[in-house]
Amino acid sequence: MFAGPNSPYRVPFDGSFDLAAARTNPASDDQDDIRKKRGRARRELNKLQRLLSAGDKHAVLLVFQAMDAAGKDSTIRAVMRGVDPSGCQVHTFKKPSTLELDHDFLWRSACRLPERGQIGIFNRSYYEEVLVVRVHPEMLQSQRLPELISPDNIWQDRYQSIRDHEAHLARNGTAILKFWLNVSKAEQRRRLLARLDNPDKNWKFEVGDIAERRHWDDYMHAYEQALNATSRPWAPWYAIPADDKSYMQARVGHIIVNALTGIGLAYPELSGEDRAIFEAARQELG
Repeated sequence: MFAGPNSPYRVPFDGSFDLAAARTNPASDDQDDIRKKRGRARRELNKLQRLLSAGDKHAVLLVFQAMDAAGKDSTIRAVMRGVDPSGCQVHTFKKPSTLELDHDFLWRSACRLPERGQIGIFNRSYYEEVLVVRVHPEMLQSQRLPELISPDNIWQDRYQSIRDHEAHLARNGTAILKFWLNVSKAEQRRRLLARLDNPDKNWKFEVGDIAERRHWDDYMHAYEQALNATSRPWAPWYAIPADDKSYMQARVGHIIVNALTGIGLAYPELSGEDRAIFEAARQELG
């Protein structure tokens, strides 16, 4: 079964992750080396995506979670630059629809999982159900949950459902990598102000971002709990420093390349029958 690559930013599997100790800026002695690898990672990812598609045995699921303005969109654009668009799917999860609320909380994302040979990207995901919904538990009222579901145990139950779901996907050939883009509160403030001050960025600003910022500490607690409960070897979390966007993008790309390299992707080998068909085709073509 797939196991995510090692990294200084990989969240431990034993529940010992301390969010307060997690970096939002890279270590000074780490920046130069990783920046040199950024372009190389893009080229390698392009090659690996072709192998993934040709082999058609594995799928890749990349999950991005973060506070507003952490850089999810720009990271997805930067890392996937150069990858064949036909081999990549991006889904953004916002407020659930009425249809989605009529199903269990994993349903809407399960419908959008990547097929074999594809890279699927979730910009936010089913983790919203243990993050934003945990910070705003009044949202549970619209989910029409059965009375037998205990409000005291719901978060632990959902963690268990997520772990089971991801283990099932991994056993069946999906490589899962989950990235929490760890932006500081001060840097988020700077970026939100830039959206207000720069006319070219006004369209990005949402009043709701300010409202959610008031719950910063609650979100940090929810993230720490969720990452500790669901980081596993087959579906690891990576807490990536996000105050420096170019460094963040380079790190994410490097981890994805290492993960795909570790899968052992290869072009399919021709069978004897295939070789005979190829030879016949070659003869006909002259």
